[in-house]
Amino acid sequence: MVFSTPIFLFYFLTLTLLVYYLVPRRLRNPVLLCASLLFYFWGERVYTVIMLLSTAIDYTHGMLVERCKARGNDRGARMAVASSMVFNLGLLFFFKYWDFLAGSLQAVGLGFMPVLNIHLPIGISFYTFQTMSYTIDVYRGDARAQRSIVNFGTFVTLFPQLIAGPILKYKDLGDQIDQRDCTAEKFASGVQIFMVGMGKKVLLANNVGLLWERYKALPPDQLTVAGAWLGVIAFTFQIYFDFSGYSDMATGLGRMLGFEFAPNFRYPYISRSITEFWRRWHISLSSWFREYLYIPLGGNRCSKPRWMLNLFLVWAATGIWHGASWNYLLWGLYFFALLMLEKLFLLSRLEKAPRVLQHLYTMFLVVVSWAIFAIEDFSQLRAYLAVMFGLGGAPLADGAFGYYLRSYLPVLCAAALASTPLGVSLFQKLGSRTRQILCTLLVLAGLILCTAYLVDGTYNPFLYFRF
Repeated sequence: MVFSTPIFLFYFLTLTLLVYYLVPRRLRNPVLLCASLLFYFWGERVYTVIMLLSTAIDYTHGMLVERCKARGNDRGARMAVASSMVFNLGLLFFFKYWDFLAGSLQAVGLGFMPVLNIHLPIGISFYTFQTMSYTIDVYRGDARAQRSIVNFGTFVTLFPQLIAGPILKYKDLGDQIDQRDCTAEKFASGVQIFMVGMGKKVLLANNVGLLWERYKALPPDQLTVAGAWLGVIAFTFQIYFDFSGYSDMATGLGRMLGFEFAPNFRYPYISRSITEFWRRWHISLSSWFREYLYIPLGGNRCSKPRWMLNLFLVWAATGIWHGASWNYLLWGLYFFALLMLEKLFLLSRLEKAPRVLQHLYTMFLVVVSWAIFAIEDFSQLRAYLAVMFGLGGAPLADGAFGYYLRSYLPVLCAAALASTPLGVSLFQKLGSRTRQILCTLLVLAGLILCTAYLVDGTYNPFLYFRF
């Protein structure tokens, strides 16, 4: 079930909130667990069993880790953590990477792995990372093992962030699972944040996404240099507003239910280096890899060659986490190379340059990265990049470019403005009473506009659902 659909907004969410606030506090987690399972079952049916199995395995492993630690059996605790990781990574590999690896091997004449045409369960990349980090946190002493299977199941299946994040760590949410405050102020702020996310998704991401789809569908001989750049710039805005919009909706829904989630985006397109960009983009994933892969590998407290290897492994994993295709691995290694250049010598020089130049440098490289990310077919990717950089004799522009630029200029300008904190800064300068009235009007207007778009339109993808 997708957040930006009338059935979610006016049926599922309304009924869930009604029941959630009518039952006693001690029954809210069972209600939330049942609602989350229904939410997932709506889209995945039989694969709900996989998520329940993952929940049961990690719940028992967390208990086992804590019991071994209490008895001074550190080896047993480490084996339990390893067992949990093998199960979770094995589950992720089978459903997400088996067919990719089998197809790649068959392409070079090795057919010992059959292609099974496995359907990828929605959200498996997110909830396996969450459950895997739980046992690690229990082993490290950062969290207590959850005694209640209902409470642990609520953590794993929590529908606001179940299928596209943000990735939550149990140590950050465990106390809220057991006890949380549900206030009118928090609920109201949750509604506001949710509607901001809905506007990002429906009014911005969906509209600029149509422009990208038009250019992506063109054969290379019909592309122009300006058109190729316009298309990938449209995707640059689409993926940001699609994913950050979902994250805002998840955060807003969490607040409506009494939870506080850490922000997943902090205006990444105002960054002045690639290093800064990755401090602002998909923060929950970056922090997960930092805490559970980069630091255990040794981080930067080692020799320079080992440190470079650690970064290489992290960015290879970051790339392939996004999808079972070689372009995602290339995308991750592209950022590895850029970050290496910055950390070794470029960043100190870049900081001396004018801010405008820093920003142009960053956004140029980010936009190129989204071309690599968006096009899975390597031959199409090579052709598209060649046109972007004026290779192969592609014309500079044509009449179609002018038409699309004029047609989409308002939404592109709105997207560019919404990518910065300028609007929020101006809003905060208003008086509190004015802000309150304006918030109410904007929420109502946003709900009406988004509903009208959802009822009338057919293009409503969520890009990160396939990851």
